[in-house]
Amino acid sequence: MVRPCPSVGPRGRLRAWPGARELAPSLRARPARCRRLLPRGGAAPAGGGAEAGPGGGPGCAGGAAVKAGDMTDNIPLQPVRQKKRMDSRPRAGCGEWLRCCGGGEPRPRTVWLGHPEKRDQRYPRNVINNQKYNFFTFLPGVLFNQFKYFFNLYFLLLACSQFVPEMRLGALYTYWVPLGFVLAVTIIREAVEEIRCYMRDKEVNSQVYSRLTARGTVKVKSSSIQVGDLIIVEKNQRVPADMIFLRTSEKNGSCFLRTDQLDGETDWKLRLPVACTQRLPTAADLLQIRSYVYAEEPNIDIHNFVGTFTREDSDPPISESLSIENALWAGTVTASGTVVGVVLYTGRELRSVMNTSNPRSKIGLFDLEVNCLTKILFAALVVVALVMVALQHFAGRWYLQIIRFLLLFSNIIPISLRVNLDMGKIVYSWVIRRDSKIPGTVVRSSTIPEQLGRISYLLTDKTGTLTQNEMVFKRLHLGTVAYGLDSMDEVQSHIFSIYTQQPQDPPAQKGSAPTTKVRRTMSSRVHEAVKAIALCHNVTPVYESNGVTDQAEAEKQYEDSCRVYQASSPDEVALVQWTESVGLTLVGRDQSSMQLRTPGDQILNFTILQLFPFTYESKRMGIIVRARYVQAKLSVHDRSLKVATVIESLEMEMELLCLTGVEDQLQADVRPTLETLRNAGIKVWMLTGDKLETATCTAKNAHLVTRNQDIHIFRLVTNRGEAHLELNAFRRKHDCALVISGDSLEVCLKYYEYEFMELACQCPAVVCCRCAPTQKARIVRLLQERTGRLTCAVGDGGNDVSMIQESDCGVGVEGKEGKQASLAADFSITQFRHLGRLLMVHGRNSYKRSAALSQFVIHRSLCISAMQAVFSSVFYFASVPLYQGFLIIGYSTIYTMFPVFSLVLDKDVKSEVAMLYPELYKDLLKGRPLSYKTFLIWVLISIYQGSTIMYGALLLFESEFVHIVAISFTSLILTELLMVALTIQTWHWLMTVAELLSLACYVASLVFLHEFIDVYFIATLSFLWKVSVITLVSCLPLYVLKYLRRRFSPPSYSKLTS
Repeated sequence: MVRPCPSVGPRGRLRAWPGARELAPSLRARPARCRRLLPRGGAAPAGGGAEAGPGGGPGCAGGAAVKAGDMTDNIPLQPVRQKKRMDSRPRAGCGEWLRCCGGGEPRPRTVWLGHPEKRDQRYPRNVINNQKYNFFTFLPGVLFNQFKYFFNLYFLLLACSQFVPEMRLGALYTYWVPLGFVLAVTIIREAVEEIRCYMRDKEVNSQVYSRLTARGTVKVKSSSIQVGDLIIVEKNQRVPADMIFLRTSEKNGSCFLRTDQLDGETDWKLRLPVACTQRLPTAADLLQIRSYVYAEEPNIDIHNFVGTFTREDSDPPISESLSIENALWAGTVTASGTVVGVVLYTGRELRSVMNTSNPRSKIGLFDLEVNCLTKILFAALVVVALVMVALQHFAGRWYLQIIRFLLLFSNIIPISLRVNLDMGKIVYSWVIRRDSKIPGTVVRSSTIPEQLGRISYLLTDKTGTLTQNEMVFKRLHLGTVAYGLDSMDEVQSHIFSIYTQQPQDPPAQKGSAPTTKVRRTMSSRVHEAVKAIALCHNVTPVYESNGVTDQAEAEKQYEDSCRVYQASSPDEVALVQWTESVGLTLVGRDQSSMQLRTPGDQILNFTILQLFPFTYESKRMGIIVRARYVQAKLSVHDRSLKVATVIESLEMEMELLCLTGVEDQLQADVRPTLETLRNAGIKVWMLTGDKLETATCTAKNAHLVTRNQDIHIFRLVTNRGEAHLELNAFRRKHDCALVISGDSLEVCLKYYEYEFMELACQCPAVVCCRCAPTQKARIVRLLQERTGRLTCAVGDGGNDVSMIQESDCGVGVEGKEGKQASLAADFSITQFRHLGRLLMVHGRNSYKRSAALSQFVIHRSLCISAMQAVFSSVFYFASVPLYQGFLIIGYSTIYTMFPVFSLVLDKDVKSEVAMLYPELYKDLLKGRPLSYKTFLIWVLISIYQGSTIMYGALLLFESEFVHIVAISFTSLILTELLMVALTIQTWHWLMTVAELLSLACYVASLVFLHEFIDVYFIATLSFLWKVSVITLVSCLPLYVLKYLRRRFSPPSYSKLTS
């Protein structure tokens, strides 16, 4: 019996019935692990997606291997290449998109080698175009996207109304300059992005490749490549189109591809040429044979391909099945050798292009709240205009008066609000990128930094996110004896004794083993287990010399110092590295053979015949002889089903050889980071594809579940009745963490969605295991709908992309699984522990700064609008502007813009304090920095200050109206500068510069404002004392109230800063 270990998971080895020796399938259960590409913004593929092995332990990857018959050195094996699965259903709208672009209905095709003219349908040009606009549609498109929003259209109508004499209130530039500035910023930003995109597309489309023709090799641009062309791709060159691999210059008859730009995975992929064309003497002979490829219709699945290769001029005709192993997708890079391929798909039919879609445009909750406030301001604008006209008793052409008052009080809605907030977001993003304590952090979506300050639910992946995704072999269990790290030298001695025994009984001797069952020695049992581990995998050794792959070196000397293992799963690399440490070293592999080196430097050669790859249904891989399997693989229709049927008929009566334990250790500082998030009021859910035992152990080890918390393991349910009973049992538990499997979760959500989510949201922590990517995204969506709270999803693999894009704030971790999740996320970090500072410091500061900035911009606009209302009321409700020309423009730009915008540098506490007391973050979850209450307070402040300044100027001016303008406008500018100083909590040197610069700009501009202000009057003592009194009355009460509030009702952070 295997004893449970908190850090080790089982990986079994099975022995089959003796009669299976002639079939010799060698199987090993693969870890339920899949990294897959998801369309940006698209739905996640269906199907399960586990992350580590079926083994237990915190971050453990484990599994079981089965073996038929006694293992001898001439056992035929097939190279193991993990085949990725993806939902075969076409993406919604894909077919319609192709039809509307003139491509017609996607259908299978027959492509003749080297004869693009023999096409049975029209194919798109091989041009990459990622631009949103062209030369003619750029300006109309940008303007349409701006004016389709109500408030931009509203300001456009206001500006256009000034061309009507009856509605004109002043100079045209007072309305057109602010609107033009906003549009200019947007147009310049869009133009820069379009130019960059055009240059990137031009660079890709202009890359030169070699094409095989009857006249020899000719150079051709990527954009001129056609379906049917024979293209030569050199080493380290990008594959220009989707092709079938025909030939390679590598002696081992295979090549490696780097696919990180396609699927985000950093491991190299082994690709095999068509055997028939690889055997040809030269590449030019490809044009001398009569052959064609029958390929499936274009689709988005980059992990599968179905087709056949047929050569007609041979007797009899040769047919070979084609799969993903023979495919070279556009966007990948050849890592070894020179390859020749025939082009199958081009342009918009490329797998990479069909998988590219615009991600869901995320609008932050803060932006929605600001939009709500601007709608209230618009309603207030309409009410004020109606009141003014009503006080005139709707005399004369009152409808024109309504429009004039709407124009007069248009400052109530600040046109500069959106520009200020967008510029603030850019500053926040820059600060995040420049933070030396979270190096490598990238802001990919600069529109939602405030979201980071209001997260209520954090949904995290396990493998590679909480754990390092670096597997370490921990334990080997043979049923009666177990070997740990401290006893691996015994395993090594057993292997050494086997390979140094007398020649009459060599382990690699050819021939069949005896059919009678005999009692094996411990050395024999250990040897069989280790050899099974050394052979059953998809690892390929790659030899590098000075960074350059050198396969010749691998064939000659197998230098240990130059060898690097390439595989899709890090746990498999850990297994092969362990077998190397105990004496059996994988030194070579190609599509037809595998070589192991023994402790005595003897090379054991194994012939590889066929394999059946890992699938989610079987959760294992295996190797068999060619016979029946080849016929199933030649089928184009239902190939997967027929192959699975053959495989299932062979996997019978296996015997367990051993169990292995592979541990994935936690990342640095995961425990304190999770504790910080928990103290900040954030509930953490772990969504993993791993098995229940492993997920539970990881949750305990990472302190996601605290020591004093109970864990309720939701038992497996399959129907409504079982789900009802289990939910009732769970309802009786209090303050306990929930662990549930994906299958049980699916049943609960089907019948009791509301009840389950209600109970789960009350748990301090939730762990969902065996969770498919679609389930991860659904859980995020349900949390958003049921709680109305903001969610943050964190992951590192392709199976996390759907969850990341569905969440309010997606964070990708750059890890061993590549950059796919990182590229699809709003924020990218290098380690999970950086998430704490990203939320506690930058998220908190961004939200509080934007709240202060937005309210101050609104206050600035309401203040001058209140002054206009008082002025119009005093002068018999006349629709006459108080300020005209440059005064109204300068007020919201050079006179007050820099001090107001400097609020983006303000902070209430130091970053060290924010990290030390995460409880400060909890206060933000209630949305108090920007609420109806704070909005109302600022509205009352604006009305008070605007009225005070205007009435003061009316009372203190002497004889000329121009003195009212001078006194009131100067007092208004000084009031705004003092209010900024009143609002600032931590002074930055740039804030001081902004205040002094704005004041200096106003004083200097007075010389040029003689049209609006009496220059001689402002130089008198009378002007100075009147402005001082008005400014003091408008600001002093607010300073007193601020002091009293901090004295008797201080905010939570004030005690920490004192």
